[in-house]
Amino acid sequence: MRKIQFFDTTLRDGEQTPGVNFNTKEKIQIAQQLEKWGIDVIEAGFPIASDGDFEAVQNIARNVKKMTVAGLARCQKKDIDRAYEALQDAVHPQIHIFLATSDVHMKYKLKMTETEVLASIKEHVSYARNLFEKVQFSPEDASRTEKSFLLKAVQTAIDAGATIINVPDTVGYSNPTEYGALFKFLIDNIQSEQEIIFSSHCHDDLGMATANALAAIENGANRVEGTVNGIGERAGNTALEEVALALYIRNDFYQANSQIELAETKRTSDLVARLSSIPVPKNKAIIGENAYAHESGIHQDGVLKNPETYEIITPSLVGVNKNSLPLGKLSGRHAFVAKLAELGYQLSDDELKTAFARFKSLADKKKQITDDDLIALLTDQHREETEQCKLSSVQVQYSSNGFQGAIVSITDSNDQTKVASTIGSGSIQAIYNAIDEIFDQDVSLTEYEIQAITAGEDAQAEVRVLLTDEKNQQTYRGVGIDFDVLQASAKAYVAASNQVFTKNI
Repeated sequence: MRKIQFFDTTLRDGEQTPGVNFNTKEKIQIAQQLEKWGIDVIEAGFPIASDGDFEAVQNIARNVKKMTVAGLARCQKKDIDRAYEALQDAVHPQIHIFLATSDVHMKYKLKMTETEVLASIKEHVSYARNLFEKVQFSPEDASRTEKSFLLKAVQTAIDAGATIINVPDTVGYSNPTEYGALFKFLIDNIQSEQEIIFSSHCHDDLGMATANALAAIENGANRVEGTVNGIGERAGNTALEEVALALYIRNDFYQANSQIELAETKRTSDLVARLSSIPVPKNKAIIGENAYAHESGIHQDGVLKNPETYEIITPSLVGVNKNSLPLGKLSGRHAFVAKLAELGYQLSDDELKTAFARFKSLADKKKQITDDDLIALLTDQHREETEQCKLSSVQVQYSSNGFQGAIVSITDSNDQTKVASTIGSGSIQAIYNAIDEIFDQDVSLTEYEIQAITAGEDAQAEVRVLLTDEKNQQTYRGVGIDFDVLQASAKAYVAASNQVFTKNI
């Protein structure tokens, strides 16, 4: 039975989601969880893009132990050199080179002829092969490329030393029949004395990313690229958790497996959802809240008699655990530490001291602390540690008639505290007006979402906001978690404002 490699690009393509901006510490945290999940290759970033991307790729290369770490590069020597520098400490380094091959891209974006494109592929793949043992080439917009030219481009890359060929459906244009046939065409017609790995990379513009990826596997692809939760620009990328479960549940059909640890799926999804500030839709396949819920009476009756009547996936298979954590205000440090280890967290002494204090504070307000509460607490703590400016206090004056008042204080990295007092039509607006005044920013609140982390009247509130910076029209996401809705709302707005502030320095 053949093995399908999983190539995760959450930190590169996934970060191209509007408003998503992982910092280096968050990227390392995600990378380490992806390694636990069983990812074969992680595309850690685009080293030439910025100093931040370079630093993230370099640090991930130093921190992961088993995964291949890849860096993205255009067909330019400076990109390749920068990727080589960033991946020096990787146990298994790989470079991923791309160049567009469709008529529309060559004419309007590259302004290059077919001959020039082929020459560039030959030159830069050869150059990369002198630096890297593993070279992957992607003909960008392959699904809209004329087939005979696509074959020439792929053959040129293989002749120059590429051993991995990615076939991107860059704009989500293809369908399973067409995309599968494209892989068969290339595999049947390329000439190579060594084994070539073919990889799919699909976008979900027409809702077919997962289906297209599986069609590629049916037609000879041995690697699938995608992201956790399917995040990515526009409609997103192939959701890797969907492909992993499809291969497992329908192993009879696909006759292929992977090294994905399915029990780590929910934990991986939750981590990416929280750090990206993009919640998982309730009806999302595999990891959505309703994925294992049964509303219909007929369905409920069947499941009670035998779960297999309406469930093809058991919740425990993907790490969905409905049991609550029996920790409360009387729980000690030892039990707390043991639970963190069970959840997969390893904290330094200082981090543990802070986390335990926050846990005890929360336990004074809640009757019972669940796994979700703990994960939210740790995520919130991690996020606050990376913020330059932190929320110190919020005071609200409420009136049932007229404007509401708010006093907000924020402390910067130099321990300087600024205070603003403003009014608004509602309490949230008053708080946000005060934060805008402190940050001296001109932003628009384009999304505001609130949800309970757990059930019950003592649930913590998780607030997600999306801000648009009016200066450059860029968007920034923020998330805040707190027992109090107003405090959570303020935290979320400060988290997003920190990103605006950092960008405009």
